Amino acid sequence: MTSDQHPQSDPLAEAQERYLREREKRMRDDGLAQYKEFTGEYEDFDRDPWVEPGFTREPVEEDRLAVIVGGGFGGMLTSVELARLGIRDFRIIEKAGDFGGTWYWNRYPGCMCDVESYTYMPLLEETGYMPTEKYASATEIFEHCQRIGNHFDLYPHALFQTEMDTAEWDEAENRWVITTSRGDRIRAKFLITAGGILHKAKLPGIEGIETFEGKSFHTARWDYDYTGGSATTPMDKLADKRVGIIGTGATAVQVVPQLARTAKEVYVFQRTPSAVGVRDNGPTDEEWFASLEPGWQEERMRNFTAAVTGEKPERDLVGDGWTKILWENTNIQAESPEQRRELDEADFAVMAELRQRVEDTVEDPDTAEKLKPWYGKHCKRVCFHDDYLPAFNEPNVHLVDTDGRGVREIGPKGPIVDGVEYDLDLLIFASGFEVTTGLVRRLGFDPVGRNGTALSERWSDGAHTLHGVLTAEFPNLLVISTVQAGFGTNFVHFLSESARHVAWLVATAEAEGIVSIEATPEAEDEWLMVLYGVAMGLAEYSATCTPGYYNSEGSRTTEGARNLVYPGSLMHYAGYLQRWREAGDMAGTTVVRS
Repeated sequence: MTSDQHPQSDPLAEAQERYLREREKRMRDDGLAQYKEFTGEYEDFDRDPWVEPGFTREPVEEDRLAVIVGGGFGGMLTSVELARLGIRDFRIIEKAGDFGGTWYWNRYPGCMCDVESYTYMPLLEETGYMPTEKYASATEIFEHCQRIGNHFDLYPHALFQTEMDTAEWDEAENRWVITTSRGDRIRAKFLITAGGILHKAKLPGIEGIETFEGKSFHTARWDYDYTGGSATTPMDKLADKRVGIIGTGATAVQVVPQLARTAKEVYVFQRTPSAVGVRDNGPTDEEWFASLEPGWQEERMRNFTAAVTGEKPERDLVGDGWTKILWENTNIQAESPEQRRELDEADFAVMAELRQRVEDTVEDPDTAEKLKPWYGKHCKRVCFHDDYLPAFNEPNVHLVDTDGRGVREIGPKGPIVDGVEYDLDLLIFASGFEVTTGLVRRLGFDPVGRNGTALSERWSDGAHTLHGVLTAEFPNLLVISTVQAGFGTNFVHFLSESARHVAWLVATAEAEGIVSIEATPEAEDEWLMVLYGVAMGLAEYSATCTPGYYNSEGSRTTEGARNLVYPGSLMHYAGYLQRWREAGDMAGTTVVRS
């Protein structure tokens, strides 16, 4: 047989086979159940390290038009939209000690946003603020949250360090009766939940975790008393410490380089490597920023969303790693085998380039091979960082690859991998937040609707909603969440569209004398069919994906099937909301008028 008679290799097919092998290594029967609650001996993990202990205040008893649960961007944007429509009779209930949501909790070293500041940080035009860098630090974003709170006079509306206890619908009065951890009792016509997707931290349920004798904490509860330094200064107390970090997602990608600069030894425990592209951050061009015309941020936000969902606007206004990687959208249904092949090849080319970047950056070939991501570009959120991969060239940084199994056991000294117990002074959990778990679990309370029905009961098989916002048997409950709703690379764009929709509902109900509004079961079923119809094109692709928060750790449950995010473009989801509002007939709802 001559050389030209040998079958030619197919890099794409070989990669896809590798994707499936790597996926199978990581599949677990327990799915999302592999994470623990912050209860019992772990309760201190969930303590707010940013407030002084012993806070007290007098309970509040009042009547409000609306109560908004959550003081992150979702709750703040909803408040701003309500105020724009002339409504300021609202109360904000927030567990944390200030506004900010995930940007209140995430103060770990190196933390910043991976979406450019000019599209991510909302209300820049309204507040007159210019971000200092293309990708802002967590510190700057938190300060912007406080700026929004001050600019729009939101602080008088907020009850901080306060958690929801109960919310029950009073049928006779057409009001939600709300109680809180501070003894508050508030009656409200509308209950708006804006709990966010990145606020309930996950703790790995690793066998023996409670036996570890060293110091440990979650990245969302960073202990600078132990590490020294701050989010912007070196951690000077780690010079003689052996530090381990479990997790290699977006958080660890930012933390590891900071640990590498200060700690004696750093051990990075890896289940699945992240795909890490170039970030190329830099200061804002003040002349360019001053030249922007009114309305620029809305235009830029929509342009970015269109670019990263494959809609290919005439001009890419952002021009960063996101738009380069996601311009060709693999997450669409191919109309022919030839188109499927074309899309798969585009996906493969992106991931091959990211794997080559690892090889070009990491000096040790064995370490480089273990850091290469073997999955499609839409299976996990791509990371962008310029210092993460080079950190593995430092003599004090050690990759502990678990070959897809993850850390399964921890002893008194530290994690045990392949029979080796790693002796650590500090163990950091960079295990992220709950994203696709049930809404009730993440909210931390269980609303009770008509006839004493709890939301967890009505949604026992998964969510039932219209547009992810309204639900039957729960009058005037307005949900801002990704469950059966939109999502996007720029999450703040989704929150902006949702806040606009929810505020419109409240204002329209007031203007038209609507006492209560809820979805009909028939409309909920129709919306689910819309979601399934859009999702059909993703099923084949997702079947190759390694477990992670995008696919609920590979869980296959009825609840998970109903709790899906709108799988298409965020702009398409926003279009559903806009057309529904413009129709003006409240289709798919049961409306009671005064």
